[in-house]
Amino acid sequence: MRGAGLWQLGQSITRRLAQTDKKAVARRCFASEADLKKTVLYDFHVAHGGKMVPFAGWSMPIQYKDSIMDSTLNCRENGSLFDVSHMCGLSLKGKDCISFLEKLVVADVAGLAPNTGTLTVFTNEKGGAIDDSVITKVTNDHIYLVVNAGCRDKDLAHIEEHMKAFKAKGGDVSWHIHDERSLLALQGPLAGPVLQHLTEDDLSKLYFGEFRMLDINGVYCYLTRTGNCASVRARMIEVIQTSFLELVWIRCISDVIL
Repeated sequence: MRGAGLWQLGQSITRRLAQTDKKAVARRCFASEADLKKTVLYDFHVAHGGKMVPFAGWSMPIQYKDSIMDSTLNCRENGSLFDVSHMCGLSLKGKDCISFLEKLVVADVAGLAPNTGTLTVFTNEKGGAIDDSVITKVTNDHIYLVVNAGCRDKDLAHIEEHMKAFKAKGGDVSWHIHDERSLLALQGPLAGPVLQHLTEDDLSKLYFGEFRMLDINGVYCYLTRTGNCASVRARMIEVIQTSFLELVWIRCISDVIL
């Protein structure tokens, strides 16, 4: 979408961001600057002019030097890389992990092939939506899912409450929250070519919703082709060794214009 209307909207958002009182935003998020968590790439964001604001208890870059409109058009026409390490990744394991998860979400998890996933929704007992999530069936006894940072505490409490009841009835399921890992999202027409340049795996055979473990420029990562932003060109990269996260980040942005 182009035209004067989009341009004016982008400029309006940019002006509002420039006038943002960070302390006021922090108060609205019930956190001070000192309380905010930082991703592994925090220093990179600051050094490259990222406008850091509180979001769901994290200090995150909401904008770089370009306007919101310019950044949006660049993502649609070329590609953009996003640090989404504030989001919460977790694993469910055990022979009953699928039947457990199917009690909580709207998805045919059992029907998924290994190494495939889907977008789904956590619901309450009345069918109301709690939060959306992306889930991946790694194997029949291992499910990986990502929940939103803003709903992390609510989502985890919901899962834990139902897990206790499920295990009390003899269900075999356990979980692990992957705070030791980091997440990147690469989106846009160049997402595939950029990643293909950094790995020997044939990504032309990685279809929407599929998951793969692979080496990206010497760093062991999980890669999922997913996204719910009107594009099937998004790639979610989970970096297992967070000490190498900046290496993967820099190699990706060397081929894509932010």
